[in-house]
Amino acid sequence: MQFPSTLIPGTLIKRYKRFLADITLGDGSVITAHCANPGAMTGLAMPGLPVWLSKSNDPKRKLAYSLELVELPTGLVGINTAHPNRIVAKALAEKAIPELAAYSSVRPEMKYGEKSRVDFFLSGEGLPDCYLEVKNVHLVRQEGLAEFPDSVTARGTRHLEDLGKMVDAGHRAVMLYLVQRTDCTQFALASDIDPAYARAFEGAHARGVEALCYATHLNMTSITIAHPLPFVKRDD
Repeated sequence: MQFPSTLIPGTLIKRYKRFLADITLGDGSVITAHCANPGAMTGLAMPGLPVWLSKSNDPKRKLAYSLELVELPTGLVGINTAHPNRIVAKALAEKAIPELAAYSSVRPEMKYGEKSRVDFFLSGEGLPDCYLEVKNVHLVRQEGLAEFPDSVTARGTRHLEDLGKMVDAGHRAVMLYLVQRTDCTQFALASDIDPAYARAFEGAHARGVEALCYATHLNMTSITIAHPLPFVKRDD
């Protein structure tokens, strides 16, 4: 996935109202950027952090700037939660996810379950239909350990239940966690943040829902899928 424009450096002043961030640009001017991230952004919203922005030329947009990357001493972090589906869509098209490479047809945003849309519906001759859900990951509290979620997610819990029902109906279902960071070697569920989600994950996994976690390559021009990360239990 390519960024829509050349990224612009800045310094974070504050993130507020979940979707807004005030940022100082290199010339000293202060702008308000759209922050496409409904989560807690723990460790990623501290005043003074270097950040990178894209700028839209669309005159209809209320905010021209979008917050894309946060720069930590350990590396870059992608915070735009609109990007993971685009990254995965490109990876699916390029057969870059071996576990899903056999599927020939990819349909995004298909309605299923009671109130949900699955991120991707995969199909192929001689293969079970596959329901693929993608979750963005950027929380790190222990060195090298990516975690999900970073806040309570009733919606995420519902998605796990819906995926479990697809398996019960004879289909394949996969939860894919995409880590938008360059400093992680493992993945775990943040069960202390959302115990209900952790329980729902264990229940879905027991029903046959598969779980994958992939790292990403991040730079100032693009974000692409990288290699798998192993699942571990978090040290509490």
